[in-house]
Amino acid sequence: MDIDIYSDVVCPWCYIGKRRLESALERFDGDVKIRYRPFQLDPSTPHEPHPLLEWLGPKFGGPARAQQMTAHTTAVAAADGIEMNFDRAIISNTFKAHRLIWLAGDEHGPAVAEALHKAHFTDGLDIGSTDTLTSIAANVGMDASAVREFLDSPAGTAEVQAEIDEAVSLGISSVPTFVFAGKYAVSGAQDPDLLLKTLEEVSRREVVKLEPIGATGPSCDDDSCAV
Repeated sequence: MDIDIYSDVVCPWCYIGKRRLESALERFDGDVKIRYRPFQLDPSTPHEPHPLLEWLGPKFGGPARAQQMTAHTTAVAAADGIEMNFDRAIISNTFKAHRLIWLAGDEHGPAVAEALHKAHFTDGLDIGSTDTLTSIAANVGMDASAVREFLDSPAGTAEVQAEIDEAVSLGISSVPTFVFAGKYAVSGAQDPDLLLKTLEEVSRREVVKLEPIGATGPSCDDDSCAV
């Protein structure tokens, strides 16, 4: 079964949703192929890095509200075995990171996505930096010099933008969104039991379908981030 995962590497619920899908897959008796599809919650995010909490404050009603939201997300992530250090996190534009995932393809894509989430949320690294991205790629077995050459060129730019545009045309407005077998969509970092049920029903050509969550402006809720 093909599973397309639309996500952004700076979306905390995408990281949590990834972990929950992996938990469901441990109990699923079937073969799957996972592909990561690009989605940008805020394409206008500057390419120059900024402290995440400082950047979130104006978007979520002030520093206190941003701290409250990130504390809740941190606690949820910890229950799924994920360490999130929002006080160390750095925000920067994710387009270059999506180009790296595109380059990684089926072979290295899931490992690169995991490493990017960890770099951003746990390690406080700038995932817009070519040096950081090259190091991540090398650590999962990709050729460092080839990756750096790719990132320093415009290669993959049109292809990644086309995939982002396609996601919008499909009506995807929140991430993570999991598309099973090219037909059935589940939006949000759902419970592993629901994801397992979906996997089993899709394998029988049935589905539990959840409509994507709509929102006005970039925001994060209890299980997803939306534009």
